[in-house]
Amino acid sequence: MQTVDTVELSIVMPCLNEAETLAVCIDKAQSYLTRSGVSGEIIVADNGSTDGSQAIAEAHGARVVNVSQKGYGSALIGGIAAALGTYVIMGDADDSYDFSDLDAFLERLRAGDELVMGNRFRGGIAPGAMPPLHRYLGNPVLSNIGRLFFRSPIRDFHCGLRGFSRESIMRLNLQTSGMEFASEMVVKASLEGRRVSEVPTTLKKDGRSRPPHLRSWRDGWRHLRFLLIYSPRWLFLVPGTVAFLLGVLGTFLLSLGPLMIGDVGLDISSQVYLAALAAVGYQGVLFAILTKIYAQHEGFRIPRSRNFDRLERRISLESGAVAGLILFLLGLAIAVVQFGLWAGTGFGAMDASMTLRVAIPAALLMILGAQTIMAGMFLGVLSVGLKR
Repeated sequence: MQTVDTVELSIVMPCLNEAETLAVCIDKAQSYLTRSGVSGEIIVADNGSTDGSQAIAEAHGARVVNVSQKGYGSALIGGIAAALGTYVIMGDADDSYDFSDLDAFLERLRAGDELVMGNRFRGGIAPGAMPPLHRYLGNPVLSNIGRLFFRSPIRDFHCGLRGFSRESIMRLNLQTSGMEFASEMVVKASLEGRRVSEVPTTLKKDGRSRPPHLRSWRDGWRHLRFLLIYSPRWLFLVPGTVAFLLGVLGTFLLSLGPLMIGDVGLDISSQVYLAALAAVGYQGVLFAILTKIYAQHEGFRIPRSRNFDRLERRISLESGAVAGLILFLLGLAIAVVQFGLWAGTGFGAMDASMTLRVAIPAALLMILGAQTIMAGMFLGVLSVGLKR
């Protein structure tokens, strides 16, 4: 009977109906442990297989951990939690990764790295092993987004073969249940300053006769969505701020009269569109702030800054309602003045051009005020304490 003190390495394989390839993966992992002399165990984190995968795993010397909650991430979280090893190496049970050659991973882990990623682009991808859509678009784009957003050194975010310190990864409080679990691990490790590295690894065509569980567009979107949730600045705050400032500046400048920029003339129609741009941009800014607060409220430890911390302490349902009401009343005041001027003419016809130049900024102020009030109310909902 192995104990925590005697196991250095746990090899974890998520499994959902992998009867065709599971045995060869386990045998390769067993051969590695035997050849290297590493004290280890093999765990099959089964996610509800109905093809006899559990019996195959036990027959080949693996320990089966049954994980009832569905999903790739759920299976791995369950397997990692049950592991006895100081280090964990995880990999898919489809025979696309070589479990008999794990020396590079263990070497880096023993040297103190807390997450060691395989890099298939450095190690070699066999013909037919990775669809062109994944190889030339999906993986490079998502990996580059991850590197840009989170300053991660990893160039292959989605390699399924990776090793890590079990204790270190458990402290990350990984939560995602689906394929985006692969991104969550890299993102959180990078954000929290863990020692992260890469080693070359190979990828060959998997040995299954059925299609893979991965769905390119669905799972690609889930990865991208996760990256954007963790960095709302890039999706909402930066473009929203630019749109808001450009829209507000243009709207109020055009309230003074037509504007010429080179050979291009801007007038009332441009003012309408600029006001709409300002409203959409302001919504983007509010959404970025609320998304970050929500993510932290739900336990997603995304990067903080002193400026954001100061802002978060100052904004509340009450402050949002006051600021929004001020904006709304400013716009309403302009509208009341216009109404008074119209009444002074006996409610007759007025110059449409002059009227709209003033009405559009007034309407924009009322819209921004209403948006601010509703954002404050939503923030109040987020701040309600719940028993978890």
